[in-house]
Amino acid sequence: MPQHRFPRPDRLPRPLRLGLYALATAILLVLCVLPTADLPDPGTGDRFEHAAAWFVLTVTGYLLAPKRALAIPAYALVFGVFIEILQGLTPTGRHSDPLDFAADAVGVALAVAGYLAARRMARA
Repeated sequence: MPQHRFPRPDRLPRPLRLGLYALATAILLVLCVLPTADLPDPGTGDRFEHAAAWFVLTVTGYLLAPKRALAIPAYALVFGVFIEILQGLTPTGRHSDPLDFAADAVGVALAVAGYLAARRMARA
């Protein structure tokens, strides 16, 4: 039986990779500006949710463009600042919180640490 192999995400056509990353960013944007009453409460806490979301955003970026070692986390951090400013300006019951950005940064840092460890292991 022939084996079907899916292409590595970083080998997909560039427009598709950019579109997928834009979709991931858009989903996160919507989740961050929706009124909290419209979102389910998984019971994990706001800080964990921020760290997890920015971890996933950063890992997604690395899967789609692993050669963008600095651009991916830089984008994620700038996006985190943008979200906090936007939450402070929108009348959705959300508020800007520096601790949310700190949680975003933790998620990005964990993803970067994983990326660096995977690169080190691949070279060994």
